[in-house]
Amino acid sequence: MTGGRGDGGATGDLFEAAAERRLRSQAPLAARLRPRTLDQVVGQRHLVEPGAPLRVLVEADRLGSVVLWGPPGTGKTTLARLLADATSKAFVPLSAVTSGVKDVREAIEAARRRLGEQGRGTILFVDEVHRFNKAQQDVLLPAVEDGTVVLVGATTENPFFEVNPPLMSRATLWRLEPLADADLAELVRRGLAAEGAAADDEAMAGIVAVAEGDARSALTTLEVAVALAKARAAGAAAVGDATRPGAAGTAEAAPTVVTVDDVARARAGRLYHQGVDEHYDQVSAFIKSIRGSDPDAGLYWLSRMLDAGEDARFIARRLVILASEDVGMADPLGLVMADAAARAVEMVGLPEAALNLAHVVVHLATAPKSNRVTVALGRARADVRSGAGAQVPAHLRDAHYAAAGRIGHGVGYRYPHDFPGAWVAQQYRPEGTEGHVYYEPSGEGAEREVAERLRAHQAPGSGDESDGTGGSQGGPPR
Repeated sequence: MTGGRGDGGATGDLFEAAAERRLRSQAPLAARLRPRTLDQVVGQRHLVEPGAPLRVLVEADRLGSVVLWGPPGTGKTTLARLLADATSKAFVPLSAVTSGVKDVREAIEAARRRLGEQGRGTILFVDEVHRFNKAQQDVLLPAVEDGTVVLVGATTENPFFEVNPPLMSRATLWRLEPLADADLAELVRRGLAAEGAAADDEAMAGIVAVAEGDARSALTTLEVAVALAKARAAGAAAVGDATRPGAAGTAEAAPTVVTVDDVARARAGRLYHQGVDEHYDQVSAFIKSIRGSDPDAGLYWLSRMLDAGEDARFIARRLVILASEDVGMADPLGLVMADAAARAVEMVGLPEAALNLAHVVVHLATAPKSNRVTVALGRARADVRSGAGAQVPAHLRDAHYAAAGRIGHGVGYRYPHDFPGAWVAQQYRPEGTEGHVYYEPSGEGAEREVAERLRAHQAPGSGDESDGTGGSQGGPPR
């Protein structure tokens, strides 16, 4: 009996090893290239390079619960697995989408047993942690608090809006950034080596451009493009062999070279066949049409990009930027509309989300236009970067603690609600910058009212110089 179990176990191990090798060879390229150590991670240097804070904590085995916040394809799951490997803790994944309270309780109980029987800690990885409801988070909280589990949560949403404050207060938030173009290019080179292929410069640039900082998207596009390139090469070879009797198998196979056309086909890009420039050209035409207040042109370019397989999230991001850059305070609702469309893209998805994008395209194209916010930000940044006025004026400094007044903090601050119209003339900027004008409202749309309010404040006699009696809303905050 014992011998039989031993033989069966050995045979089972062999089968499992063989299955693992086969799965590894057949896994998607992104899975095959998943880093095995922190040194192999591409991007996120602010977290994982030698001396970076997250790496220091991991190497000292002082890692506490963390929330990894970043866009898709930035390495949240990969980083969570590496954190577990580096600290020798067990890695237990849960999906917030499919796991209920019962699953959370079972994972916590298993972690307690593991700690008691083996002395081994547990990293509980919760993907899409923002989808955990209050009951699930409440069950998890005591185990995080007493150290039964180290929570590593991954989210694409702002966790301060979606995760309970008590849980957030017990975790450190680490922000992951979209990968830079150079990082994406390095990933593509690794992928090409793994696939035994090469790519011309235009194809490389095309993959990087359409990935928009998403490593998984880049590798998925590459994998499909390589398959298309191999099929194309095989077809050409078959035609060549057919025209040369007896030549089949005599020539050494040429390496597969991915072209920009393969990349376009991999992205279903029926219209981006001219290369990566076509991608940027159509986006440029789209933005300029909306800026030029032509809703029909905006809808045309929107339809053309979507039909070419453009990522709807990319289009939504461009509209959010445009709402502030080109519409701004002339129609403050424009940004709300653009943000709503971006959320709809995530919630609804294509093809239905095309309606939401079209809705905001028409709104922004027909809205009054103003770039005064863009200009104002540029002027303010120029002052900041020139080093002008580094010190916070004393009357604006934090005065919430008892000794603040003795060192001059907050002294002389004038509480606007104590004055008619909740406004009083007061210096709000450092010395040397107070006379610089950054924001000059236009006369377009809602910005006309903004201009009138600012003019009223700047008019002679509009600043009440009294000590402000009456009209108080409870006294100035500290």
